[in-house]
Amino acid sequence: MDNLQQSLHVLLNSLTTVNLEAFYQNALTQLSNGNIAQMSASAATSFALIAAAEIGDKSQLVCMTLASRHRAFPVILGAISAFAMLNTLAVIFGVAIASWLPDYIVAGTVALLFAAFGIHALRMQEDEDDEEVKEKSGHSIFFTTFLLITVAEFGDKTQLAVVALSSTAIPLAVWLGSTVALASTSALGVLAGRTILQKIPLVLLHKISGVIFLGLSVFAGYRAYLAYPFQV
Repeated sequence: MDNLQQSLHVLLNSLTTVNLEAFYQNALTQLSNGNIAQMSASAATSFALIAAAEIGDKSQLVCMTLASRHRAFPVILGAISAFAMLNTLAVIFGVAIASWLPDYIVAGTVALLFAAFGIHALRMQEDEDDEEVKEKSGHSIFFTTFLLITVAEFGDKTQLAVVALSSTAIPLAVWLGSTVALASTSALGVLAGRTILQKIPLVLLHKISGVIFLGLSVFAGYRAYLAYPFQV
């Protein structure tokens, strides 16, 4: 827990130089310019990628376990709040990276990151994410869920994927798509339960997410090639 608090403190301090007003202005500009199709495509890509990667992941295990012991509503609300906060940090960090570094470095880094995620997803087995969920006594179920999801997902591949997507796509659309995806998978875990989820071909879903990651890696690599300042 101390390590998590220290990491959050360092991350928040590193973001003090980010011009958040410019971030919001960019979002309003995208809306006012009528780029609804582009925003929809970015949101849909983020949703599909994050949803396929998260089904059967440890965050769902947390929600399923807590919902089997407590009321479902505070579990879902705690999970959504945690994901909204984590995705906000990820998007802000992604925007900061995009503003600090040249486009070809950002796109090249995203390409390598997505390639690594894609290979890992293609090689993933069903039991890799099975972990024991330990509740924190003395706290409300909302706070317990919020805390467990934050600890489980902070710095996880999905949060890094949101960082990468927001550095190359429309940040607001990435935040919306990824947050809805994570909220949906958490609600599915709570409402469907382990019995139904066991019937879902998780290995196939992981392979689908791996293919999406690799496809985005190729696209990001192509963007890096186009953005590289070749010397003639």
